[in-house]
Amino acid sequence: MKNIVIISILFLSANVFAQKGHYNVGRKNVAVSGYDLVSYFEGSGTPVKGNKKFTTSYDDITYVFSSADNLEKFKANPGKYMPQYGGYCAYAVAKTGDKVSVDPKTFEIRDGKLYLFYNSWGNNTLKSWGKEDPAKLRPKADANWEKLTKN
Repeated sequence: MKNIVIISILFLSANVFAQKGHYNVGRKNVAVSGYDLVSYFEGSGTPVKGNKKFTTSYDDITYVFSSADNLEKFKANPGKYMPQYGGYCAYAVAKTGDKVSVDPKTFEIRDGKLYLFYNSWGNNTLKSWGKEDPAKLRPKADANWEKLTKN
């Protein structure tokens, strides 16, 4: 019985830390597992981990950047870099309307927007997203996200 209570507390604690409002955040209220949002859009197209020397808060969430230049770019136009659906898996939001955590290295930039995806245990939802036609999935995800964020 004691183990069940401890597991329940751990599960509830993990869910509290995994969400703040409608954002997918981790420990210390940091978004995108500490990856530099600007790096998704620039350079080699490979996301880069941020450096705690270059942080800012936006909408009460902490964002970390790899350089002062990227930090300033974000501050000048945060909406340009924000991941869709609060940083949750775009495919899961579209298909089931669920908030599912992501692998920050599994992403797509489409029409100037950042989409993140779950990728673990042999399930890469970016592949499913591509096979099932993002043009059809995005309106579903948008409608589901609107429902999710009304709470």
